[in-house]
Amino acid sequence: MSKPEIDPIQNRYEFVLYFDVKDGNPNGDPDAGAMPRQDPETMHGLVSDVALKRKIRNFVGENCGEDDGFSIYQSQGTVLNEAHARAYEALGEKPKPAKLPEKADKAAAITRWMCDTFFDIRAFGAVMTNEVNAGSVRGPVQINFARSVEPVMPINIGITRGTVTNEKDREKQRTMGSKFIIPYGLYRVHGYINANCAKKSGFDDDDLQLLWVAIRDMFDFDRAATRGEMAARRLIVFKHQSALGNAQAHKLFDRVTTQRRSGEDLIEVGDPRLDNQPPARAFKDYDIDVDLDDLPKGIEVFEPF
Repeated sequence: MSKPEIDPIQNRYEFVLYFDVKDGNPNGDPDAGAMPRQDPETMHGLVSDVALKRKIRNFVGENCGEDDGFSIYQSQGTVLNEAHARAYEALGEKPKPAKLPEKADKAAAITRWMCDTFFDIRAFGAVMTNEVNAGSVRGPVQINFARSVEPVMPINIGITRGTVTNEKDREKQRTMGSKFIIPYGLYRVHGYINANCAKKSGFDDDDLQLLWVAIRDMFDFDRAATRGEMAARRLIVFKHQSALGNAQAHKLFDRVTTQRRSGEDLIEVGDPRLDNQPPARAFKDYDIDVDLDDLPKGIEVFEPF
């Protein structure tokens, strides 16, 4: 069943999320043997937008299940054309290969059904122009790559296993392997919520509140031995009075700064004075400041958790 119709959000938002990892690999690169992603020029750690959205999808899927309007389109094992066919069946239409219905209202109704049924389409959008064509949607919620606030140092840890895979190796006492970890890293990511896109996808205030909860708790529903300890630490939200916005996003993001604690001092990350300091190993080693002085008119700052 699809989500009951509710008015979409009327305000633009930007947000800054800080999360950290301890003794784990927050996002392995399959093209580099699952090594933690890094910027090769600065050695800052990276986590892809896809990985973060997957965690949000998993949280919503596990906690909302098949509740009205909160199914997950991009879920493990899903055949996308089968999901599209459900929209045609629900509306009593028969799909034509790779084509939407010729009548504009019927084509819009197919896409509307997909938005109403699947949370992640309403939030992140989707290109559904497959063999069974359900249109395309530009999602109001966009998330950048996350980047560690300081360079990280991946470590390759050797591990052993007391069993073997193949019968020919039966006489071996154990097999060897390895895993990558980052001893500690604090990551920062920027996100955007476009009210005009929300009007088209139907992303409403209930969806927004669920998004904040998912961001807060997504790492608690994504535990794995390879990921160590991960946690969302701070979520700073800039709410605009209007749908178009009341300030440029980058100027709002510049108001959020990160310092490292050094004794009684706070030193901006990247300052050469930190070169001779021990590396950070906990969230308490940092201080996050939000400049609230002379905020642009029409901007509200809040932290959902």
